[in-house]
Amino acid sequence: MDFYFNEFEKRKPPEPTPYSLPRELLYQYLATCNICLGIWYLVWRWGFALNYDAMWFSLPLAFAESCAFIGTILFTFNLWKTKDEPQQSPPKSINQCINEPMEDRPLSVDILFPTYDEEPELVALSIKDALKVRYPHDIEIRIFILDDGKRPEMAELAQKMQVEYITRDNNVGYKAGNLRNALEQTYGDFIVICDADTRPFPSLLENTLGYFKDADVAWVQTPQWFFDLPAGERLPLWLKSRLGTPFGWLGSAIEKIYGPVTLGKDPFANDPQMFYDIIQRRRNWANASFCCGAGSIHRREAVMEAALRSYSHQISQEHDAVEKQIRKLTKEKQVDSSISNNLRQEIIFDTEFTPYKFHVSEDIYTSLILHGDTERQWRSIQHPKIESKMLSPQDLQSWTVQRFKYSGGSIDIFMNDNPLFKKGMSLKQKFMYGASFWSNLSAIWNIIFLACPIVYFLTSIAPVSAYDTTFYMHFLPFVITAELAMMVGTWGVAGYQGKTNFLSFFPVNLKALWTVLRGKKISFPTTPKSRQQGRFIHLVIPQISVLLLSLGSMGFAWYAYSTQAFGNYSLGGLILNSFWAINNMMAMWGMIAAACWSPPTTNATSQVNVEELNYGID
Repeated sequence: MDFYFNEFEKRKPPEPTPYSLPRELLYQYLATCNICLGIWYLVWRWGFALNYDAMWFSLPLAFAESCAFIGTILFTFNLWKTKDEPQQSPPKSINQCINEPMEDRPLSVDILFPTYDEEPELVALSIKDALKVRYPHDIEIRIFILDDGKRPEMAELAQKMQVEYITRDNNVGYKAGNLRNALEQTYGDFIVICDADTRPFPSLLENTLGYFKDADVAWVQTPQWFFDLPAGERLPLWLKSRLGTPFGWLGSAIEKIYGPVTLGKDPFANDPQMFYDIIQRRRNWANASFCCGAGSIHRREAVMEAALRSYSHQISQEHDAVEKQIRKLTKEKQVDSSISNNLRQEIIFDTEFTPYKFHVSEDIYTSLILHGDTERQWRSIQHPKIESKMLSPQDLQSWTVQRFKYSGGSIDIFMNDNPLFKKGMSLKQKFMYGASFWSNLSAIWNIIFLACPIVYFLTSIAPVSAYDTTFYMHFLPFVITAELAMMVGTWGVAGYQGKTNFLSFFPVNLKALWTVLRGKKISFPTTPKSRQQGRFIHLVIPQISVLLLSLGSMGFAWYAYSTQAFGNYSLGGLILNSFWAINNMMAMWGMIAAACWSPPTTNATSQVNVEELNYGID
């Protein structure tokens, strides 16, 4: 089978961003200034800068600015400081990982590979790398293929590679159900969760199991690294191949002035370094880094214990709710004890015990249950170093499927089972989870930010009382300090593409929000692991519309201003809204280009055959 990623196999992962105390202090100073200036700006904005002649326009923008500022506060709290957990030496035995000593023995670890429809050849590569995982002490490592596709060829692969094979009669609960089924048939002290395309490094266990010497550590999440991100094409070569040699010379001249320019590098902004190295890593100080599925190591005791408490709580809640209805109907103060006991037994019989919540975002749901366990106060750790590699979505259709699941799952939890209003988690943890949930509601105000410059250009109506000196005195310090704080806080990790991608994400985000509000379930389709053929212009029609409307209305407004043929534009308003519209168009263009992107035809591929793989440990 041809794999597009063979040419990238020798890539090395980036090292974690080095910690710098002076840079952290500078970020805290700039972020504090930004929050203070933001409050000053919004107080002035609501109290003195609304356009009372166009409240239909002014109020939505003020609302959007306020919502975005709440996100800024939450993001600032998230990035406040870095507190990496000290890495410890690997434990020699089980007694080093528990509070109450037992008959000592070596550790046992289960490495799980859930799969549904992925090619056996792809899974074979993951198993081959898992077989190379090393450990400096005696340890029992068992590798399992969890096949929800019930495929004979996958069972044959497991037999050839001498690993375990588990399947089931149904697909209830999808990946979460698949994991639950595996937990019922395995016994490892620790569970390593992988996706079908997760390729563990040999150092995975020796670098992470040491954290579990603290008996309160429930899981360790390692960064996900997409080793197959397109390398891109330098501007001179891109111009030469499409427009001819003279344009290639022009590209070289541009690079001499501007520096290296690479086109087609990570067109979908898939690189997760910002999330893992900045956002997740800086949640360690609040014990709020959450599980992200692939690349995570779980303590079996924690998963089962928290699931039992959650199970008991769910039964008690349902029992109390039904008894309340019975008392309301019968007008009795108390339900007969025999009826109450029978009712509880029926609820127990009807309620499934689910170590991994049957949910499209089972990973974050499990994190919420463990962090909310009031009796044990389980801890989580984001390990800073990359310990595995995996595949990224390679076309816009696959990217859309993945992001829809992520966004919809978070919104569903926020709307239907919000942990922020439950007991168990600390205030710091609630702020951290709140930042994740709030960001997935951003399409509500992002669509206002996209529409506002268009409305101004077409009507000459300003959403503020005036684009005057007072406005710029309040607005510019807030915006400038926000950019400076962001630059310092994420130093070492490219962030512009992620920000524009976040803005252009609005159609998928809105669809996910609308799906949840209608009471529909977010579907569980697996993200395709191979490149889908074709161009996907139909997926970016909203982005194309925003780009064309922004460009056309901006041209119309400048023409009207220069000829005095229409409206009452101000030069300050036109300049500000033009910069605003250009930023919006650049964000939309990134997504449109991704829909049209296809890998270079020169990419080399090679044939990989299951029979030719080395099934042992090299």
